[in-house]
Amino acid sequence: MKMTIEVDCTPEEARRFLGLPDVAPLNDHLVAEMTRQATALPPDELMKSWMSMGAGAQEQFRKLMEAGLGAAGGAASKP
Repeated sequence: MKMTIEVDCTPEEARRFLGLPDVAPLNDHLVAEMTRQATALPPDELMKSWMSMGAGAQEQFRKLMEAGLGAAGGAASKP
């Protein structure tokens, strides 16, 4: 038996129905803080800090993919 239920509600109504917390004030605070910090630094310094984080994140992602491929290759060769 297969049943389909369609619920028509706003994201706010769904959040309240599921009992999830309202994180809008926290999000607003974080955006305001990031905006304040971004305007406090010169543009070239801001880009340097973003690029340094990006390079580290790319390396971590590459290591994660290599580990996953290694595990998948090892599992595929086992009977």
